[in-house]
Amino acid sequence: MEVPKQEARVAPAPPMVAMIPSPGMGHLIPMIEFAKRVIRYHNLAVTFVIPTDGPPSKAQTAVLQALPHSISHTFLSPVTLSDLPPDAKIETIISHTVRRSLPSLRQAFHSLSATHTLAALVVDLFATDTFDVATEFNASRYVFYPSTATVLSFFFHLPTLDQEVDCEYRDLPEAVKIPGCIPVHGRDLLDPVQDRKNEAYKWVLHHAKRYGEADGIIENSFAELEPGALSELQKEQPGRPPVYAVGPLVRMDAGPAESECLRWLDEQPRGSVLFVSFGSGGTLSSAQINELAHGLEASEQRFMWVVKSPNDKVANASYFNAENGADPLHFLPQGFVERTKGRGLLVPSWAPQPQVLAHPSTGGFLTHCGWNSILESVVNGVPFIAWPLFAEQRTNAFMLTHEVKVALRPNVSDDGLVHRQEISSVVKCLMEGEEGKKLRYRMQDLKDAAAKALAENGSSTNHISHLALIWANKSPVTTNYSN
Repeated sequence: MEVPKQEARVAPAPPMVAMIPSPGMGHLIPMIEFAKRVIRYHNLAVTFVIPTDGPPSKAQTAVLQALPHSISHTFLSPVTLSDLPPDAKIETIISHTVRRSLPSLRQAFHSLSATHTLAALVVDLFATDTFDVATEFNASRYVFYPSTATVLSFFFHLPTLDQEVDCEYRDLPEAVKIPGCIPVHGRDLLDPVQDRKNEAYKWVLHHAKRYGEADGIIENSFAELEPGALSELQKEQPGRPPVYAVGPLVRMDAGPAESECLRWLDEQPRGSVLFVSFGSGGTLSSAQINELAHGLEASEQRFMWVVKSPNDKVANASYFNAENGADPLHFLPQGFVERTKGRGLLVPSWAPQPQVLAHPSTGGFLTHCGWNSILESVVNGVPFIAWPLFAEQRTNAFMLTHEVKVALRPNVSDDGLVHRQEISSVVKCLMEGEEGKKLRYRMQDLKDAAAKALAENGSSTNHISHLALIWANKSPVTTNYSN
């Protein structure tokens, strides 16, 4: 007797949210933290679709493979950028990578749409050209903005500024008035707008103009940190999409639970250590490393310094070996390591920053002012010494120092260096001075506000839940499968 075939069941596949980050880690990490929170609240699937001009890094691969099962990822076919000039800036490289990846993206979306409703496309700040593909698939379009609300407000203001100003912004006699923010001198604006003839400036302006096409902007900040900028951004204006403040989204689980850094911190007094780190891409000149070392030594404060080789090294061959390249500690002043032993810990190249900033012995952070680093410090209540290097870091440093008032900023001399006496003075002021105490109290308030924003009924949590609800309500595609 023939057994009847079992009827195929029909199960609705959850709506899919596609996220397109920049190739680097700095923008990928906060977007991943956002994705994790999105899938918490509603039946949604998330996929990262990553444009690239080469093979993924080990760091990218590791973090993506560790994601929950409802967050998938795919790398698009690498594009060729050999026609770009060798001095092309990162904004130009990212923008061309994205634009040249549009055919691959379209193909990836065709595959996704066979099994899922493509509810929304969430893109990096320099990936707005993907909006055209989103429209073809009837997907809502969102920008995930991984930097400050202050810089976002500047992006919205940039098309107007571009029309009104003929000279370079750094040559303006008066500070630039960014809506909702205290005026910023042109020299403190982000790097890619410092040369208006460079293609990077034209790309930033191009993306800024396309922000108005978005269905929403997802901003990695929160109201208590940037009240003026966010209040202005959240006003209803023609051509201005809604802005959802969802921060501070930071990765808190990076690095080993046990390390030499953390064991050393365990032995130090509470709040006594200055953490010195310039981020994954930040390097100093040989002369500046020398001044920083002498300044830290003269301050007589405890410190943990993530030391990197200088960016202008003309190094003795003995400093290198085939396996490890340069040993950064060889570039420090003679005798410095021995003289600061016990009071200072020198860490070559990398430290588990989230855990270091969360440690009770860490009392200050000398930072390049990358936004991820700032937010990691805010959630732990650690005040700053602001030492910006590139990208939008000068704008961040200005905001932290003059508007939020949780940072000290050392003066740069006419020779372009921050000298040892200035470094020693600022370190002492932060770690044991009255001004440092005021900054610490202010940071504690921000720490509490950050925790409240991310709590169950906090403002950031509510914004994320609201977005997830919008996306989950897209009509589902059904998937057939047989037992």
